[in-house]
Amino acid sequence: MLLLDTASLYFRAFFGVPDIRAEDGTPVNAVRGLLEFITRLVNDYSPTDLVCCWDNDWRPQWRVDLIPSYKSHRVVEELETAPDVEEVPDPLQVQVPIIREVLAAAGICVIGADGYEADDVIGTLATGAGMPVDVVTGDRDLFQLVDDAAGVRILYPTRGVSDPDLVDEKWVLAKYGISAAQYADFATMRGDTSDGLPGVKGVGEKTAAKLLEQYGDLEGIIAAVADPTTSLTKAQRQKFIDAVSYLSVAPKVVAVARDIPLDRSNTALPSAPADKERLHELAATYNLASPVARLEAALARV
Repeated sequence: MLLLDTASLYFRAFFGVPDIRAEDGTPVNAVRGLLEFITRLVNDYSPTDLVCCWDNDWRPQWRVDLIPSYKSHRVVEELETAPDVEEVPDPLQVQVPIIREVLAAAGICVIGADGYEADDVIGTLATGAGMPVDVVTGDRDLFQLVDDAAGVRILYPTRGVSDPDLVDEKWVLAKYGISAAQYADFATMRGDTSDGLPGVKGVGEKTAAKLLEQYGDLEGIIAAVADPTTSLTKAQRQKFIDAVSYLSVAPKVVAVARDIPLDRSNTALPSAPADKERLHELAATYNLASPVARLEAALARV
């Protein structure tokens, strides 16, 4: 099964593919790029199942309630009855509905969940999938899902989807000096400015990894802070004491959900478009003939 962090990929396509327009002037570089990504992934990995995981809510209120700074720097407009509006370049924003239409016509499964991010959808689908799972994402937070025994790994496109890093437990250990199971605690301590997570001030990746090696997990580190007989320095103890409020809520924010009730019945990759006529209409309207033809050819080989 291939699980795609769809927004991560269409953002990558938007910034990586030259400006291309439909006849009416509508930009379509993100649409074309995403289709090319999917085609390449299908050809390279021959999945039986493929899901474009969707951000129904890119900034869930329950995470904001716990850490108000969560993704706050990306908010353009706060809404009371709907997800906040994210800062997205206008030429990309207009392409998102087209992406949804094309994926539907192609028969590519799209799954989102109200009140959750695509990361949470991915976490849920990857857990207990009953088959090997490759998650395609540029988001390091999903390294917490890596599990060799369950056959879950990350395809991390540092250079592009054609040559991603294959992130398994050995890769995580070599890169960060921790186990994949420790990654969420590691990320909690390190923090992430791109998500508005401050982390534990003064605790970077090397210190976080060393503490996890010594004490196993964040709970063990916090217990060590409270125990005067442990080898923590006075400065290290103070850093965690100062961050106690953050640490009381951050693990829940950082951990991806794994138990959302989702319909898993339609994840199989089709061998032909669900609505070929509509797909070809969209291809003609939005200058997508070539990428659509390549996608159809890839599906036919499934």
